[in-house]
Amino acid sequence: MSSALGAFGQRLMHYMSVAHRIRNALLNPAWVCFIWVGMAVGVSMIATPARFTAVSITRPVALDVGRVVFAALNKAELIALVLLLVIVRVSDRTRALWAWCSLLVLIVLAQGVWLIPELAMRTDIILGGGEPPPSYAHAIYSTLELTKIGLLLFLGFRSLAEQH
Repeated sequence: MSSALGAFGQRLMHYMSVAHRIRNALLNPAWVCFIWVGMAVGVSMIATPARFTAVSITRPVALDVGRVVFAALNKAELIALVLLLVIVRVSDRTRALWAWCSLLVLIVLAQGVWLIPELAMRTDIILGGGEPPPSYAHAIYSTLELTKIGLLLFLGFRSLAEQH
């Protein structure tokens, strides 16, 4: 009977160890960073350029779809940002990562509050048959997007390297 209990105890310890590893993995901000990088790269660097090379899609249609997609991406990024901030705080990595996360907050807010609405207005002008005046909005958005992706990769790998 004690050998049966011993086997049960070993299995129980194994599952507790698995649960502990899962908990540690979920409390590591790296997974949020890498999923977010996948979203940003997928939309900004793959889907958007591909949309404008499709022969059957006109420029106004591509711009209209882009406006909807980037608004949705910004909402998903806000969710990822909140999740990342919560995990950084709960995992006791605040001191090491908070300044970097603050930069992400500024980038996501700048894109969502300023750049995406400005680019949407430019799209409205084009859809209305006009041509908007020159602007640095696309260049600024792209620069912030690349900065955000680099920052997320840095945070993700730094989080993996830290032992908690």
